[in-house]
Amino acid sequence: MVLTLENLIAMAEDQLTEYSTDARKIEKLRRKIGIALNFQEQQKLKQELLNKMPQGFWAKKIESQRQSFALPFWGIGGLGLLLGISSQQYLDFLAPAIAIPIAIKIQQYGWKLQAQKLLLKTFEDIEKRIENS
Repeated sequence: MVLTLENLIAMAEDQLTEYSTDARKIEKLRRKIGIALNFQEQQKLKQELLNKMPQGFWAKKIESQRQSFALPFWGIGGLGLLLGISSQQYLDFLAPAIAIPIAIKIQQYGWKLQAQKLLLKTFEDIEKRIENS
């Protein structure tokens, strides 16, 4: 089985779902990566990840605070549902139809960025351990 960058990002996303410290998540990923890839493949995938990761201001903010960015859209969606149901104004259902998918996309984008950051930290941890040994 050949691990691609997308597979490694999916593995990092799986680690994000577990309730543990970043160090523990990195440790688990480090073991999986160390078994499946040699050092040259790891370096190649790390470089590919660095090229793929967005470096802009908004990407960094969304990665660290995705819930805060999505919260207003969740609120607009909920309020639109509430108003649409209570006043039977079907036009009010337009707000949730627009706001909820935006909130979901923001959450997904932030989750993916957070997984990429965890994977990058794992690659750096592997490099540091190899240099120290």
